[in-house]
Amino acid sequence: MKKTKILITGIAGFIGFHLAKKLEKKKFKIIGIDNLNDYYDVNLKKKRLKNLKKISFYKININNSKNLEKIFKKHKPEIVINLAAQAGVRFSLKYPKKYLDTNIFGFFNVLELSRKYSIDHFLFASSSSVYGLNKKIPFKESHNTSNQTNIYGVTKKTNELMAHSYSFLHNLKCTGLRFFTVYGPWGRPDMALFSFVEKILNDKPVTLFNKGNMYRDFTFIDDAVSHVYELIKNRDKLFKKKQIKFEIINIAGSKPIHLKKFINIIEKKLKKKTTFKYINNLKTEI
Repeated sequence: MKKTKILITGIAGFIGFHLAKKLEKKKFKIIGIDNLNDYYDVNLKKKRLKNLKKISFYKININNSKNLEKIFKKHKPEIVINLAAQAGVRFSLKYPKKYLDTNIFGFFNVLELSRKYSIDHFLFASSSSVYGLNKKIPFKESHNTSNQTNIYGVTKKTNELMAHSYSFLHNLKCTGLRFFTVYGPWGRPDMALFSFVEKILNDKPVTLFNKGNMYRDFTFIDDAVSHVYELIKNRDKLFKKKQIKFEIINIAGSKPIHLKKFINIIEKKLKKKTTFKYINNLKTEI
């Protein structure tokens, strides 16, 4: 039986790695792309790759459209999952151009080649950051997302708009995945869970915005990749009755927790108390 070919960009990243592991077990043929940038520990990314046994891996940047097209031409993937992006909200406050280069121009290259090579399904990582100033809780895909508060969120919203236009113009099946604070083994060291643990263990104050009066919807990595797998498996049903073959899906734990309660759970597990450094507004970090 012929194996479905899936191209995953950002495969050495946290979600890309776990998704590739899941799809390997489901007998898909995986082609992986990553530029192995140094936004966080490159060795962690390399260790993830060593745990992927049956993939065809290419170290390239999605900004390089010529090299990217060589992979499309050689492997002829049927499904493309774009997870490559410059991550991090706070980093985007200081280096906004990095986000435009990868998250918009790089994204365009993957999207355009998916059209050119008649990909059956294009999935891409969006983010809960697109909800911006929206105060309706819980967030729903139908809510207004016109008020982003940072360049990272702007790039993710731009991705959604670009993909929608390609669905409309070229009948390309597109699914945007709005991930909510994904955590778990092999996670990014800059994410809240690891950052809090590191600071508590090293007797450093935990930085909190808005006095910690906020909720976060944490999503365990196994749940996140299972949702993505179901979307891949049931793509024909997903788009069956839609005139424009475009869908946005929240990938969330759906059990928001108050940030201080979350920290309190970590304190109990570590058997160690912490102190806090309060910052009123994220903009003061620029």
